[in-house]
Amino acid sequence: VNRDGHSMRTAIGVNGALPVAPIYADQGDTLYLHVHNSLNKTTSIHAHGILQTGSNFMDGAAMVTQCGIPPGDSFTYQVVLNQTGTFWIHGHDHDELADGLRAPLIIRDAAPPYQYDGEYVLAFEDWYTAMFDERMDETLDPTKPFPPPPSFPYALINGVNANYTETMRFAADSVYRVRLVNMATTEWFKFSMPGHEMHVIEADGVYSDPFLTDGLTIAPGQRYSVLVRAHASDRLNYQYLVEIYASFIPRLAGLNPRYHAGLIEYQKDAPLVGSDKEELLDQLPEDVPLAWNWDIELKALSRQPVLPVTRQIEIVIGGALFSDGITRDLINNVSYVPPKVPTLYSALSLGDLAYNASLYGPNSNVIVIDHMEYVELLIQNPSRLPHPIHLHMTTFQVVEYGPASDDVIISQGATPPKIPAPVRSFDRWPMERDTIVVPPMQYAKVRFHAQDGFVAYGHCHLQVHLRMGMAFTLVVAPDVMQKTMTIPPSMYELCRKQGIPITGNAAGNPGADMSVLPQEPFIVSH
Repeated sequence: VNRDGHSMRTAIGVNGALPVAPIYADQGDTLYLHVHNSLNKTTSIHAHGILQTGSNFMDGAAMVTQCGIPPGDSFTYQVVLNQTGTFWIHGHDHDELADGLRAPLIIRDAAPPYQYDGEYVLAFEDWYTAMFDERMDETLDPTKPFPPPPSFPYALINGVNANYTETMRFAADSVYRVRLVNMATTEWFKFSMPGHEMHVIEADGVYSDPFLTDGLTIAPGQRYSVLVRAHASDRLNYQYLVEIYASFIPRLAGLNPRYHAGLIEYQKDAPLVGSDKEELLDQLPEDVPLAWNWDIELKALSRQPVLPVTRQIEIVIGGALFSDGITRDLINNVSYVPPKVPTLYSALSLGDLAYNASLYGPNSNVIVIDHMEYVELLIQNPSRLPHPIHLHMTTFQVVEYGPASDDVIISQGATPPKIPAPVRSFDRWPMERDTIVVPPMQYAKVRFHAQDGFVAYGHCHLQVHLRMGMAFTLVVAPDVMQKTMTIPPSMYELCRKQGIPITGNAAGNPGADMSVLPQEPFIVSH
């Protein structure tokens, strides 16, 4: 396919088409995703942001909550849509989302708290000229320099080159909801509508109080909705502006960043109020989620008070050179490697031993959490790159940002900054979301209540970093899961067809017998 208008390459489509069509549903619907795998490798589908309450096994993370769907086989996901808002679906096996397997999922609210006359969905993608595996082969080749030379992807909006993005048609004095979905694997997107006021009303499927902003900076995995009131006069047309960029890749004119503009049309032949898209977009800061503001300044419309804390868990982001000459990414000094048994299936079959985190494997990076604990994740980022961290199966309250610990920074082989970042805390009602950007040399504190039993994958949503091992797994209340959860036989059958055990520890053995697990490379230096 030629998606970017510049080059042909192999990609992954659905039903013979690419882009994958958006999915629209209503709150209370049950979504049936009939997946037939025509690829030459296993696949799975994750509904990003959907909580899967009572159906953890439908979360779609391969070798975490299921075995992948084998080539030539089929499986039907059954997803109960109790939430409303802006979500997306994507492949969660073999990095297939990077090659096209991704689409918006919009769940409409029968009685939305905000009224509007129409809506637009803008789904952002980064599109590289090479397939993901080709780029990763270069990244993980110990005989080549690390990191490899940067790549500069093209921006796609709703599946086409962003130079040809669709027109927004506004009727005078009407109100529109604009949903923004960053489905990219690496790149951030900025969005602005000069000449119009934007009020943020949603982040990651959670309503907020209206929050006035000049623009948004949206990381991979994140979503926002803004309300925009059209002008009372329809005598002029305007532009909306989009920038694709990565702050950790060298700036190069025409490549990083790239600037794009779409039309806001009031009348077909009305004069255009032009905008200097480079000047305006460059004014939007790259290190904060909203223009000159942080997402922690949003207030959840639900008015839920901040959760207490009964347990704090530190999550330290890092990277290291390993004994095989490959540089990998880390969480708590562990580079994630999938177990031989899906983690959920181990939690359900190990009985009382399911509380022993070591039985899920030394590289599954499992943290076991008790039922009804109030958990605070202290996510430390002692690196010079921002990391969008996504947690499956739950939203979390955004409680605080601040400077990463000097001890943590030094432990990862870095030097603390001379001027540490300020502490930023929530005000009154903390915002909830499911994907948070932890800025360079900073920490983020998020909280959730472990009300149900589930297995949740947590990981960086930069696909290269996930492939390099920046992931962890939360096993929440395995005793509750064992009493309340039953895996559909069709899901076990996916494993059996591939010779994958469905019970036992990470090695596929009963009890504490961890033999046959291969010895993984070890850290040489940070």
